[in-house]
Amino acid sequence: MMSARHFLSMMDYTPDELVGLIRRGIELKDLRNRGVLFEPLRGRVLAMIFEKSSTRTRVSFEAGMIQLGGQAIFLSPRDTQLGRGEPIADGARVMSRMVDAVMIRTFAHSNLTEFAANSRVPVINGLSDDLHPCQLLADMQTFLEHRGSIKGKTVAWIGDGNNMCNSYIEAAIQFDFKLRVACPEGYEPNAQFMALAGDRVTLTRDPREAVKGAHLISTDVWTSMGQEEETAKRIALFKPFQVTRALLDMAAEDVLFMHCLPAHRGEEISEDLLDDVRSVAWDQAENRLHAQKALLEFLVAPAYQPA
Repeated sequence: MMSARHFLSMMDYTPDELVGLIRRGIELKDLRNRGVLFEPLRGRVLAMIFEKSSTRTRVSFEAGMIQLGGQAIFLSPRDTQLGRGEPIADGARVMSRMVDAVMIRTFAHSNLTEFAANSRVPVINGLSDDLHPCQLLADMQTFLEHRGSIKGKTVAWIGDGNNMCNSYIEAAIQFDFKLRVACPEGYEPNAQFMALAGDRVTLTRDPREAVKGAHLISTDVWTSMGQEEETAKRIALFKPFQVTRALLDMAAEDVLFMHCLPAHRGEEISEDLLDDVRSVAWDQAENRLHAQKALLEFLVAPAYQPA
């Protein structure tokens, strides 16, 4: 069985490959903006397995495949046997004989690694409880477009040490920036990612300390999918971690604000934050499409590898 290249984590690629993907995303965005038809994936099929619901991940992957000349098959939790009845390994063996790549959005990260280990085609992490690497490709592309290289810059993550935060830690290692994480006690990012990053990442309980001189501030909802019963407790605990315009004022003058969306206005961000001139959340959301097209091209069409 051919060993396929996967994208389960930011650590699966070299820093040069990641920068190459982002630059390619910018090129593909330019082609689309100029109305140039570019279809290197004609006749190729992406299977998309969703255990968790999604707006941006589904639309960006499905639209991306169509724009590249291919097609995508959407499989909801009702449509697959993943983790219910049929072993994941068996599903991977069968599905990877029929399609050219598989994107999975799931809960346990081990579902992804097990599927990938038994797949003869590339497997892409569309989000797991541990990581959200496709979002980080979009975030890094957005920063590059607006501010140039992120190398040596300071990034602040405010709020829950969740899968997005873990992916920011991986990005800090791969893109060589400093990351400050401000979170309540008991909501720290995964210790194994922290250990991997060493002194590149610092932990604080004070959002104001985290954003001092920061060039990028990012946050996410306080309650992720599957944690709904904790909502009231989390809202009380995370209140001091709301990102506001006043908080952005404490950062670097050219600070950018990002949010992977959906946002809960009045919770993790103030009502007006996405309207602030420093917020690039809409560009960031659009860049999911372009960065993932670069990834699909890289994985599915070896003849079109980014430089």
